[in-house]
Amino acid sequence: MIWWIYNFIFPIVFLFLLPHYLMRMLRRGGYARDFSQRFGCYGRAESELLDAPGQPIWIQAVSVGELSIALSFMDELRRREPGIRFVLTTNTSTGHALALQKVHAPDVTLYFPMDVPLVMRRALRRIRPAIVVLIENEMWPNLIRTAEKRGIPTIMVNGRISENSFKGYRKIRFITRDLLPRIRWFCVQSAADRDRLLYLGAPPEKVEITGSAKYDLPATPPTAVVRAQNVLAKLRPADRRLILVGGSTWPGEEDFLADLYGIAKAQHPELLLVLVPRHAERREAVLEVLRARNLSVVQRSQFPDDASPPAQPPDVLLVDTTGELRGFYANADLVFVGKSLTEVGGQNPIEPARDGKPIVVGPHMENFRVIAADFTAARAWIQARDADDLRSHLLRLLDNAPERARLGEAAAALVARSAGATSHMSERILALKNR
Repeated sequence: MIWWIYNFIFPIVFLFLLPHYLMRMLRRGGYARDFSQRFGCYGRAESELLDAPGQPIWIQAVSVGELSIALSFMDELRRREPGIRFVLTTNTSTGHALALQKVHAPDVTLYFPMDVPLVMRRALRRIRPAIVVLIENEMWPNLIRTAEKRGIPTIMVNGRISENSFKGYRKIRFITRDLLPRIRWFCVQSAADRDRLLYLGAPPEKVEITGSAKYDLPATPPTAVVRAQNVLAKLRPADRRLILVGGSTWPGEEDFLADLYGIAKAQHPELLLVLVPRHAERREAVLEVLRARNLSVVQRSQFPDDASPPAQPPDVLLVDTTGELRGFYANADLVFVGKSLTEVGGQNPIEPARDGKPIVVGPHMENFRVIAADFTAARAWIQARDADDLRSHLLRLLDNAPERARLGEAAAALVARSAGATSHMSERILALKNR
């Protein structure tokens, strides 16, 4: 009865959300591409890769944040078992586009199929995975149940149940109590994540605390660093620039940083503000914010690598492209990590920390509670209480190079000593796969 109710409700919810998907297709270029994959229907190129000999590992990573973790697992698993193949699925168009750039044959990138029985059976029949790897808190009932019926083990890695997610899952505990025992193993980030999963029905003997794989982030590719460096050199000479990067910003945060720039430029005429919105398609909205404040702007999408320097140095570089954030983080003097001031949840602070950058965030880092506690305990960032506090810290740090250096060194040291979870979880994946 539980699964009949779920499978009755899920298609209704999908139909209710269909207008939202259609609007995104119209608004986002390329969103409609490969949409049929959501129904388990694959084109010739994908089918040829799926028909290759052997069983791949299916890794499900919902969006960009989980994608970086998935790629790290793929590298580590292939290092341990060189002949292995992967099917990587994502839910969002941004994650899908970035995965297509990063993943190449014999591996294949697909959209995650709808979690209804007919579609999921078709997808599992075509993919033929040896094991299904779920990144963080991906709990798709029909995927898990159908895989179990076919004798395919599933494992949750880097498991995380945020406080907000837990509130929602508690309401459907009648489903999770039946679902979670069907997952073969859980590798979770913290004791809090373990306790929440146990309450929801995970068997205690299957849940292991392994730490966060986010700390195992690979170094920023040198080509990305140099590419961003060359762009910045055309906007301001290296000896006459101070770079503040606002990374993965959301609406309202660009307004805040633009106003901050207007204040800071009086003391730091060499300051360049680099804005990297979380969604590049918001470029027009961000441009309106900047133009309303009479700030001069260069758009990265209109400023290719071979472009000539502008006649006048701009106030702002708007990085309205995908996949370049880490290169600009690596060239920053100071970093604000977005979705932490005007939105709730936060974005990944480990990316700039990996490159030893001083980091300031707003009060909302709910999606990174364990990592936030690590950074605070190590004095490896500054977390502001509110907008006024954030403004004060950023202005102070722009004036204080030694403090910026201390924060950056503490951040890099924290990442270095917290690494290793990916290796341990990879051992668990291969043990289940080869059992």
